[in-house]
Amino acid sequence: MEDIKGTIREFSLGLSSCPNDTFIFYAMLHGKVPVSYRPVPFMADVEELNRQVLDRSIDVSKVSYHVLGHVLDDYILLNAGSALGRGCGPLLLARTPLGPQDLRRCRIAVPGEHTTAVLLLRLFVPGAERLIPMNFALITQAILNGEVDAGLVIHETRFTYQALGLICIQDLGVWWEEETGFPIPLGGVIARRSLGTRFLHEIESAIRESIRIATECPDIAMGFVKRHATEISCDVIKRHIDLYVNRYTMDLGRDGIRAVEFLLDMGQKRGIFPFGPRDLPVVLSSELEIQDGGQINT
Repeated sequence: MEDIKGTIREFSLGLSSCPNDTFIFYAMLHGKVPVSYRPVPFMADVEELNRQVLDRSIDVSKVSYHVLGHVLDDYILLNAGSALGRGCGPLLLARTPLGPQDLRRCRIAVPGEHTTAVLLLRLFVPGAERLIPMNFALITQAILNGEVDAGLVIHETRFTYQALGLICIQDLGVWWEEETGFPIPLGGVIARRSLGTRFLHEIESAIRESIRIATECPDIAMGFVKRHATEISCDVIKRHIDLYVNRYTMDLGRDGIRAVEFLLDMGQKRGIFPFGPRDLPVVLSSELEIQDGGQINT
């Protein structure tokens, strides 16, 4: 994002191909929301987005909340764009019932080592070490083929696994809600602190407006959503969007922020990542001033 006289400034924008992300960012990426600088999309599997952000390679990106605890020194969470709520957590699936001791020693396919799903699994089954990272779209087939004993699934698969003959060993979202009382924070949109307060607020507002446009006129976004979705069923896509695009997506609010901060605090205390809410401000706010270059004033 360097200024070059006579050219348009750009910023990189990471999003996944999942229906909730393509739905959220459709209007923003198709010129329906004015933004000072042009977004250059980078679309990839959520774990690839996580890796890119861990390498500090993207300006603004959807990531797993797990990653925020590793990059909080350089990135801040925006209030708009999150996947957070109740009844929407990752599911641990298998072909046959498995108990806690089985889970500690069996092979479990996971959608990338830096996803929030894996963080929740490690919290739920301490000592589970035979985790096999793979693209989330391949996990159910790996279970069916016997390549793994169980698999942790996210996104559209929660709506289709029963038709494949798989069973749910544990809904980790339900477990989280029972343990903490908070909605489950899965993923959020983070941005470089070095972009400065004015532009960070502008991006947050643009994301919120993009969500509003897609929500009020969902048909305009559906072609873009379907083109990138793993599951092509219109019913599954709609259920996916209805579940993951909710009031927390428009604005985290007090409950959403507390849920994120609790997750980060828990992960930091267990040595999973270095940063937590007691180290740096986690969420962009009207009281927080971040100068261009990342220096924070409060």
